[in-house]
Amino acid sequence: MQIVANGITLEVEQHGPANGEPLLLIMGLGMQLVGWPDEFVEQLAAAGFRVIRFDNRDIGLSQGFDHLGVPHLGLSSLLHLLHLPVRSAYSLADMAEDARGLLDALGIERAHVCGASMGGMIAQHLAARHPQRVKSLTLMMTSSGSRRLPGPSMRVRSGLLARPPRDHAGLVAHSADFVRLIGSPAYPPPEGWIEARLDRAIRRSHRPRGLLRHLSAVAADADRTPLLSRIQAPTQVIHGSADPLVPVPAGRDLARRIPGARIDEIDGMGHDLPPGLWPRFVAGIGDAAARA
Repeated sequence: MQIVANGITLEVEQHGPANGEPLLLIMGLGMQLVGWPDEFVEQLAAAGFRVIRFDNRDIGLSQGFDHLGVPHLGLSSLLHLLHLPVRSAYSLADMAEDARGLLDALGIERAHVCGASMGGMIAQHLAARHPQRVKSLTLMMTSSGSRRLPGPSMRVRSGLLARPPRDHAGLVAHSADFVRLIGSPAYPPPEGWIEARLDRAIRRSHRPRGLLRHLSAVAADADRTPLLSRIQAPTQVIHGSADPLVPVPAGRDLARRIPGARIDEIDGMGHDLPPGLWPRFVAGIGDAAARA
């Protein structure tokens, strides 16, 4: 269904018991709500959560921002590396306000929040700026944005910035190669699983310009370290030791800087949501919720 939140239209789905504890899932860079696998959402619902997943602005079936133009990604990357200001069409703080507005539209006063990758960055803004709205917080494979932390390898950077093919089959194959590049070496998915999920997502919506604006928003966001001490919600950090996109020191940094946070550092996990780890993720989200 579509709802108006923070003045824009967002595509939203709800799963699980209507009277369950609300759990808002915030997906990462250029990813649609189907980036949260259906079976994983079912496990969360079976644990008693009222699961809410949505398309971030400018992606999937939510409102687009093509009228704001396409950022010059090379220039944005250079400015970011030089610690100079980066201009973006909108900010991660704006996207956090979208999430707050979504809760308002659904009549939810407080929710458990789980953000993955860029979604975890958005969740940090939400929890720090609106602590009364976040009952517990789970941050998966994400970062404070501190310039002191290691970044992705050049191979991963190149893969992220590579120009994809235009035809459907080529786009699926290209995307699958990148997913495997950053994925979990100890938890390979079943044969064809990645391609099937990508085929579904691309057929649902393909908005490369939105992805570029997401990248620009991440590059433009300042170091969120000053925000972290303001987070009051019980926090669980989940991070893989083999993450090549957001290396594990980023997760350790979050756990150290957020008051009372706990970390589950998973050997052999990369930058993905492999089926073999879903029960462990559900347990981690449940642990944070139990401390609320």
